[in-house]
Amino acid sequence: MVALTAAIQKAIDTARAADNGRHAELIINDGPLRQTVIALTTGTELAEHNSPPAASIHVIHGALRITGEEPTVIEGGEIEALTHFRHAVEAIEDTVFLLTTVTSVPGKESHGTRTGEMPALSEIEQVAGSRAEQR
Repeated sequence: MVALTAAIQKAIDTARAADNGRHAELIINDGPLRQTVIALTTGTELAEHNSPPAASIHVIHGALRITGEEPTVIEGGEIEALTHFRHAVEAIEDTVFLLTTVTSVPGKESHGTRTGEMPALSEIEQVAGSRAEQR
């Protein structure tokens, strides 16, 4: 189990003390799923980079500017799916955020659904039923 509050405080304290104004700590690493607490001090930028197959960003404290195809600002308390285009990230103020990524999606889309859709209850029951039969 991860103490998220402690990871958040450690991240911002470490970023403020770092010459590059940033700190990242991987807190969940489960197959293709990654969750990372990242802290950036005011004006610190993550250079333009590619996106993983799926990602979301939850700004816990502060504000970020995300560049790319559709530039946007995300503020504390907001969560948003990240662009699938190359983008950069800049801290408008000291910021801590939780970056959730899926680094690969083998075969079809996750759970056989389109992005953003929850599977129908009948689909969940079918999967549970087939697992029970396999036992």
